[in-house]
Amino acid sequence: MSILNVERLSHGFGDRAIFNDVSFRLLKGEHIGLIGANGEGKSTFMNIITGKLQPDDGKVEWSKRMRVGYLDQHAVLSKGLTMRDVLKGAFQYLFDMEQEMNDMYGRMGDVSPEELEKLLEDVGTIQDTLTNQDFYLIDAKIDETARGLGLTDVGLDKDVHDLSGGQRTKVLLAKLLLEKPDILLLDEPTNYLDEQHIEWLKRYLQEYENAFILISHDIPFLNSVINLIYHMENQELTRYVGDYDHFLEVHEMKKQQLESAFKRQQQEISELKDFVQRNKASVATRNMAMSRQKKLDKMEVIELAKEKPKPQFNFIDARASSKLIFETKDLVIGYDSPLSRPLNLRMERGQKIALVGANGIGKTTLLRSILGEIPALEGSVQLGDILSIGYFQQEMKEANNNTCIDEIWNEFPSYSQFEVRAALAKCGLTTKHIESKIAVLSGGEKAKVRLCKLINRETNLLVLDEPTNHLDVDAKEELARALKAYKGSILLISHEPEFYKQVVTDTWNCETWTTKVF
Repeated sequence: MSILNVERLSHGFGDRAIFNDVSFRLLKGEHIGLIGANGEGKSTFMNIITGKLQPDDGKVEWSKRMRVGYLDQHAVLSKGLTMRDVLKGAFQYLFDMEQEMNDMYGRMGDVSPEELEKLLEDVGTIQDTLTNQDFYLIDAKIDETARGLGLTDVGLDKDVHDLSGGQRTKVLLAKLLLEKPDILLLDEPTNYLDEQHIEWLKRYLQEYENAFILISHDIPFLNSVINLIYHMENQELTRYVGDYDHFLEVHEMKKQQLESAFKRQQQEISELKDFVQRNKASVATRNMAMSRQKKLDKMEVIELAKEKPKPQFNFIDARASSKLIFETKDLVIGYDSPLSRPLNLRMERGQKIALVGANGIGKTTLLRSILGEIPALEGSVQLGDILSIGYFQQEMKEANNNTCIDEIWNEFPSYSQFEVRAALAKCGLTTKHIESKIAVLSGGEKAKVRLCKLINRETNLLVLDEPTNHLDVDAKEELARALKAYKGSILLISHEPEFYKQVVTDTWNCETWTTKVF
């Protein structure tokens, strides 16, 4: 049974086409992985099928009475709302029914006996629905789901504006699961999640009976939960049965077959053109030449897709730092209350360290305390000498209306326009992306612009907070290669063992020093 039909969809932004005549069908029980490089339009596709964005052309049709749940990485959580407020939003339709029922009670004193009987019947129907949907157990259900995702440790009365990236993702995910939709649409759900809760989500999706569409660049996670791939590339959407590994095999085979057919056709075109050129002037051979020309005119020419630029991340080494990178003495980190016991940590030149552990225990706070961005509650941090630090923050909350060119030019005013464009192109951005405003770029494209600023600055210490979030597979592989080749020191937060284990010399488990209870 078809749940969603997308027919002949076309869409673009300005003169940049995203889809051209794309069709798609979602069937009951299908677990689909929606894949493609950064900027190919995966999140745009999600926004179109959920009605947040109107396509330029084409039709999107859902089955009737289908409840769709969408985990949107870019959803806005309003300041002033607590986590409990957001989670209660999962039951808004029940609260609306309760309000409707109360309004009916309020009208009962002013109606005729016939109207009263009708109101009583409607009230009874609503009351039955509320009881069957466990309306009067909502708080207990919220507490249970929040506990499963580790949110009760943070405190459900905390303002959502003050949450870390991982805590924010967990709130959105918990709200979605409480809604119990018929269809799940998940846009990079593992971003900012710690390993423990990625495993929890993996098990949930493996046992999920309904259909879902998943965008993810976390290949082990993707492989473990999906049975179909839809590949988005060059404004097209192509269906592959099986997991990501099988898709790679089939895609490579099709690519080689197309290249072979292209070479054969080009050879044939060359021979036909040569024959026409040599024989069109002769009376004896003119008819044969015209016949060959007709064949040329009718030929459907095979076109190879343009190769997407692959990123090249090559960090520039500054002069060597002192042997000591940093040392902490009885350092207690936190804001209003301590997030850690007193810490005595030491990092030396050449070490590449991964900070791992659950969300909300203070990994980002530790980085910012070491860099001097947040004052310590107790103790001290001593930085080494001759440090040239490059810092990649976990997330940039403020909107950025600069173009990519302006963003890099502001950072490196001595660059020529050619040098700015070349620097951005090396990070895997096309001309269309380079000339666009940062605000309209995908999450992965924004990350590449930020990495562009980092790799063009001389550093001997890289402080990286979740640098792989939103990056596509090629960019992640290239970043891992570049960090392995980097001669300086690295302090890295990452939730992807497949990534950080390639890079680091040491792993610090921050759960051993946190004050949080698990």
